[in-house]
This record gives sequence, structure tokens and C-alpha cells, in this order.
Amino acid sequence: MAAIKKSAKGSLSPSGKKVKILLVEDDRMIVEMYHLKFQEEGYDVVIAEDGKMGLAKAIDETPDIILLDVILPEMDGFSVLKCLKNEELCKNIPVILLTNLGQDGDVKRGLQLGAVDYLIKANYTPSQVVARIKSYI
Repeated sequence: MAAIKKSAKGSLSPSGKKVKILLVEDDRMIVEMYHLKFQEEGYDVVIAEDGKMGLAKAIDETPDIILLDVILPEMDGFSVLKCLKNEELCKNIPVILLTNLGQDGDVKRGLQLGAVDYLIKANYTPSQVVARIKSYI
């Protein structure tokens, strides 16, 4: 993949547009922490606080990458991921699962459903998550 360019306008995708991240997360503290970090890095950030809203925003906003929690109200992250991979507009968007679920079965399921990565929240700082994002866009 092409490297992310950093400019005065922020982080740019290979096409030269500002990178847009969709964060699907219901924990307000996590949302605020990652929103701030992503803005500091120059990304456009779209927030969805439940699974159904996340799916709708993925279709409407066509982000460059999606960070998706698994335990969500309305629709869990695995269901959202399955729908995204079956949606023509979204099937090629990289999805990173960012969750507290760390059982081997959960990790395997997420990757089999099409996630490019599976990160346990407690094991990664926001800076480390940004580094992972950069490796997929």
C-alpha cells in the first residue's frame, strides 16, 4: 500500500484526500480519547455510537478505514462487519476490530468475517492504533 502523506492539511490518502476514519464505539471516554488523537494526527473523524448507526454511516460516509467495537447496542460489531463485507460500497474498506473481547474464538471469528486486524483495547495506546491504521490505508 502507498504511504500516508502528512501535510499542513493533515493525513492524506494515496488519492490526495484527507483520510476519513469511522469510529464505531459506545464508550464515551474511548470515543473522546480516540477522536482527539485522530484529529491531532490530521484525520477526519466520523463517530457512531451503536452498530446500526455505524453501518448507516459507513454507507453514507464511505470512510477510508473503520474502527469497530464488538460489544455495541442495537447491533454487535460482528454483525456490522458481516453486513459491511456484503455491502458493495463498503466491502473493500479495511475494518479494524478494537474491542475488549480477547478470546481466541472471538479473534478468529472477527478475522474470518473480514477484519484486517483485531486489537484488544487494553493492549494498545492511541498512538499504536494510529500506527496500525497507517499500515492499512
